[in-house]
Amino acid sequence: MISFGKLPDGREAGLFTLENGSGLRADITNYGGTIARLLVPDRAGRTADVTLGHDAVADYRKSASYFGAICGRVGNRIAGGRFTLDGRTYALATNNAPAGLPCHLHGGVRGFDQALWDAEPTTRDGQPALRLRHTSPDGDEGYPGTLNVEVLYSLTPDRGLRLDYTATTDHATPVALTNHAYFNLRGHGEGDILDHELTLRARCYTPVDAGLIPTGEIAPVAGTPFDFTTPRRIGARLGQKHPQLEYGLGYDHNFVLDEHRGEGATTPALAATVREPVSGRVLEVLTTEPGLQFYTGNFLNGSQVGKGGRPYARRTGFCLETQHFPDSPNHPAFPDVILRPGRTLRSTTVFRFPAG
Repeated sequence: MISFGKLPDGREAGLFTLENGSGLRADITNYGGTIARLLVPDRAGRTADVTLGHDAVADYRKSASYFGAICGRVGNRIAGGRFTLDGRTYALATNNAPAGLPCHLHGGVRGFDQALWDAEPTTRDGQPALRLRHTSPDGDEGYPGTLNVEVLYSLTPDRGLRLDYTATTDHATPVALTNHAYFNLRGHGEGDILDHELTLRARCYTPVDAGLIPTGEIAPVAGTPFDFTTPRRIGARLGQKHPQLEYGLGYDHNFVLDEHRGEGATTPALAATVREPVSGRVLEVLTTEPGLQFYTGNFLNGSQVGKGGRPYARRTGFCLETQHFPDSPNHPAFPDVILRPGRTLRSTTVFRFPAG
């Protein structure tokens, strides 16, 4: 571990490196459980950092983009910052307002992305790993119950970064954890991501309203700009006139994955594949989650200065956030996100970079 900078209260954030000789290196800070760097070789063996982010904890504290962070208690949006559970209505912090419509986003004003997690270097199946733990107290950002969360980052022999999430609670509460890594397979700060080719194993998605809240409909992607069931350039249809693209200023939508392994599954299913033609790098996303948020960096505008002083302009990174569906506490037909005492939430996601 090396120092990644200090918080205003004097606590020090650490930066932990995971390497296993496969060619993949991950630098993770316990501030926000954040993937700070992810170094991956291209087809010629040249290594580049393929995630957007910052050089020190002070820069992450000023950022509102969630670069590489763990989001929770509930990732994504909850309409109006309100939900009803067991007959009681809870009001959460509202920290986002697309089209002027307030919502709760990624855990609120001070979500898990701003917590200093307890960190313990360890191993998993003989591979280097980092165990992070965080306790969210009763009433945190408006949520009921004390929640204990653990995220285990580990490398796999086939150039994968694996995230195993677990959580327990002493009171029923919504929980839906995700990682908000932004990728650019050419390397962070190396231009836009429009020529990356994306395949999603998702024949349906959840349309949104102007506030980027799902309407409750599960709609087929066939015949729409949301059809990535075969490889498509990310930028190929971004300019099309389509109400959903206008609401999101691009892609910022949840896709319903064809294969959901279900609660307690430990072997994730392939959800997405991204190929970058110039470098030859490939990213595969595998998950046990039922949904995946595809986001094309629509709100990056060049004011976010990243690692090495590189400004991050619009569409210079994309996110593939494995998740339960947005606003699930307010949609009984969506996969359930309520964790109750005596049960353990378990979820796994892998970001894998197969050799070209």
